[in-house]
Amino acid sequence: MNKQELEKKVFLAARDQGISSVLFRNATSRKLGLNATDAECLSFLMMRGVATPTELAAYTGLTSGSTTAMLDRLERAGFIVRKPNPNDRRGALIEADRHYSELASPLVAGVQQAHRELIAQYTNEELAVIASFLNGFTKNVTDQTRKIEDLT
Repeated sequence: MNKQELEKKVFLAARDQGISSVLFRNATSRKLGLNATDAECLSFLMMRGVATPTELAAYTGLTSGSTTAMLDRLERAGFIVRKPNPNDRRGALIEADRHYSELASPLVAGVQQAHRELIAQYTNEELAVIASFLNGFTKNVTDQTRKIEDLT
């Protein structure tokens, strides 16, 4: 395969990975009775452990008012806990509740295990290249998203 064919193969694989991630997120969201943005917020909290509403707004692309409405929904569902922010007496810190983790963990355990097994097949050097590529690809998409948003 020549370089041009390999480059095309990489673009197609990256596109397919993005699509499969969206479809997986949508399936787990439906199973949990969540919309996609609420699910993304909870996924972020599961990775980070804790976040401010401002961080969640930036991550999800929501306005502050929409973020508040989302957090209210998630709190009513028993999926998050709001705690006082020790660094901002008017602010809050948001954490995923154990109830959410108990419901979501079985849904994602299979793909997480399959990913661990896939990653284990690569050498340290190959993993460094893969990580560099994925980080660069993500940065490109993030940068272009910001440019599009700046046009509006």
